[in-house]
Formats: sequence, C-alpha cells, structure tokens
Amino acid sequence: MTMGAIARNRTVRALFGTKLNAAITLLMLGGFALALPPLYGWMLGDAVWDAPNRTACAAAGSGACWAFIRARLALFFYGLYPAPERWRVDLGLLLLVAIGAGALFARRGRGWWLLALLTVVPGGCGMLLVGGVFGLVPVATPQWGGLMLNVVISFTALAGAIPLGIALAFGRRSRYPVIRMFSVAMIEFWRGVPLLTVLFMGLILLPLFLPSGVTVDNLVRALVVMTLFTAAYMAETIRGGLQGVPQGQAEAAAALGMGHGQIQLLVVLPQALRMSIPGIVNIAVDLFKDTSLVSIVGLFDLMGVVNQSMKDPAWLGLAAEGYTFAAIVFFFACLVISLGGSLLERRFGVGMRR
Repeated sequence: MTMGAIARNRTVRALFGTKLNAAITLLMLGGFALALPPLYGWMLGDAVWDAPNRTACAAAGSGACWAFIRARLALFFYGLYPAPERWRVDLGLLLLVAIGAGALFARRGRGWWLLALLTVVPGGCGMLLVGGVFGLVPVATPQWGGLMLNVVISFTALAGAIPLGIALAFGRRSRYPVIRMFSVAMIEFWRGVPLLTVLFMGLILLPLFLPSGVTVDNLVRALVVMTLFTAAYMAETIRGGLQGVPQGQAEAAAALGMGHGQIQLLVVLPQALRMSIPGIVNIAVDLFKDTSLVSIVGLFDLMGVVNQSMKDPAWLGLAAEGYTFAAIVFFFACLVISLGGSLLERRFGVGMRR
C-alpha cells in the first residue's frame, strides 16, 4: 500500500471511524453547504468592485462593496505617510524581507543573519521612515499609520523583547536574590496587567507625571509598552527552554574548562532557544494581533484607519467590508509569521537536526 493510500485511510478513519465522528463530520459538511454559497455570493459573486460611493455600490449589486477598499487601499497600508515618500516604506519592507529570507534560507552564517535581523533592520528601517538623514525628508510619526504601523510596532517590540526576555529569564534563575527578585517582579507585573491598561498608562497617564514641557512621542511610548509586555512572556518561554537543557551539557562544558558565562551563552542558551522556537513564534503571532489595540489610544494602525474610513459620509454603513478586509490581512500576515516559524523550526528546532 502506498503512503498516499495509507494517509487517505487514516483520514477516512478519523472522519468516519466512529458513529460520533461520522455525525460530527456530516454536521460540519452540512454547515459548510449552507454557509459557503451565500458567503461566496456576498464576497465575490454579487460584489461591486468599482463605484464612486456607497449609494452607487448599493445600486450596482447586493454583494460586498469592495470599491470602498479600493478607494482607501493606500490609506489602509500607508496611513497618512506622504505619497511621494512611500517608496521608503516599500524599501524598508524589502530590507526586512531580504534579511529575513537570509536568516531562514542561508546555509552559512545564519547567526549573523539573525543578528542583522534584530539590529540592522530596526536601525535601517528607522532611518528610512523617520528621515532627517542622508537628505531624506523628515516624516513625523503622527503621519504613520495603516498596516505599516502594525509591522513597525510588532517587529520593533519583538526585536527588543527577545534580548530583554533572555536577560529576564537568566535573571529569574540567578543565584543573586536581588537580581532574581527584580526579574520575578518585572515578569509578574507585566504578565499580570492587561495590555490595554498599560497602553492607557503609557500613552495617557504617563504625561501627567512628566515635568512641564517634557513630552514623549506617542509611538515611542507604545513601542516601550509593547516591548516590556512582550518581554515578560518571552522570558518565561525562554526560561522553559533553559530548564529543558540537560544538566550534563553544562557539566561537560565545565569539564572542558569553560567559564560560567561561556557555558550559559555558548552552550546552554543556543539549545534553549532551539527548544523555544514554537513558543517564540506563538508570541510573535499574538503580538502582531495585539498591535490592533493601539488604535484605541490614538495611533491609527490598520484597524484605526478602517474605523476612521467608515465614518466618511461617502462610505457610511460598510463596516462588514472594512472588518472583513482587516481580518483577511491579519490572517495572511499571521500565516506568513507561522510559516516562517515552521521553517525556522525545521532548520534549527529540536528533533529536526540529524
């Protein structure tokens, strides 16, 4: 029997192997049969792709008014970033994709690619987006928005959370009580407070405690809050990886004459990070979705721009189209992160190396 036939038999047994499984499968198929035709008709069959406003959409068809999305597409991706300067956003994304691909696919020097991903990309993209250097026109952060802002916040927070999480994970295992207690306090505070609460504290309450005349950019405050919040979860994920490294690894390294710092950084940490890859990828996915919360505190990410666009008198009443578009974008962005994580796990993960 071929492998394909074996897989098909296993699938059939999983779906219809028992009466309960068969009943659940038939119910699911019936639900799909009822839901998919009208969903297809609304999304594609009767959809309107070209119209100047909501009224024209309603007159042209009974399906989704995707003309609204077409009319606001640039705003959804770039926010208010000046149109002549949007090439800088595209170049920054290209830099992220190129170095990210190098970290995933390079046969040699993967560690250097990963280091560049966490250092060169944030620095280079920051200079491109902010401007003011190399003849680039400065662009204020209030003009940043749309999906671009989600990517900037999530990537910057993740790049900062990984080293900070590593430090907190080691600190929680430290033999020094002061360091251990500080690390525990940091982790438990940020894990125990809702993200929305600390966003409000960072963006609204913090200015009340600053000296007169001292201000901090809203985006910077959001980045700090998201980084610290993510670092707490990252620390626990990495600590789990550290605990999973056999004690014999450290003992063998000590027998070779390596010092405590060398053992932790060169022997224990790399193995712990390999074990932590699935958890780190899960945190990255959650972080990207959580960036939509910044729209509540005045930063116009993709969800914020969608909400504002639906208030346009020419496009009133198109919440379904706006939220469906946002959901699709978030789904595919998270899918890309998950696929990248799966590839990273196959390259580096425990049980994947021979």
